[in-house]
Amino acid sequence: MSLIVLCFLGSASLRFGEGGLAVAQELSRSAEPVPAPTPNDALLAALRAREADLDARDKTLADRAQALGVAETKLEEQLAAFEKAREQLEGTLASADKAAEKDIDRMTAVYEKMKPGDAARILDKMDVAFAAGLLARMRPEIAAQVMAGMTPEAAYAVTVTVASRNSRVPTR
Repeated sequence: MSLIVLCFLGSASLRFGEGGLAVAQELSRSAEPVPAPTPNDALLAALRAREADLDARDKTLADRAQALGVAETKLEEQLAAFEKAREQLEGTLASADKAAEKDIDRMTAVYEKMKPGDAARILDKMDVAFAAGLLARMRPEIAAQVMAGMTPEAAYAVTVTVASRNSRVPTR
C-alpha cells in the first residue's frame, strides 16, 4: 500500500512542478482534433481511385489485345494451310478430270472402231446417260450407224438425253 501512496505523491509533484506543465501542454497539443478533410482531399481521393480503375482496365484491354493478336496469328496460319490444301485439291481434281476425259476419249475411239451392230448391242444395255455421252463424242456418221442398230427405245432415250443436256442453260 505504501507503494501506491508513493506513486500518487510522485504523480502529484510532477503535475504541479515545472516539468508537469510541459507534459500537460504536450498532452493537450496531441489531443487537439485532426482537421476535417477538405473537399479537395475528397476529390483527390476520388481521382486516385479513378486512376487505379483506369489502370486496371488498361491492363485488361492490353491482355485482351494480346490474346486477339495470338488468335489472329493462329487464324492466319490456318487460312494459309486451308488455301494450300484447296490448291492441292484443285490440282488433284484437275488431274482426275484430265484422266477421266482421256479415258472417255479412248473408249469413244474403241466404240468407233467396232462394227456398228456390235457397238449398238453393247450401248443398248448401258446406262442411258453414259451411252449418250459416248455417242455424242463419236463422229456423226459412225454414231448414226450405231444408233441405227440400237433398239428404238434405247435410241430414243439416248436422243432425248443428248438433246436435253443444254436445255436448262440460260439463253440470255
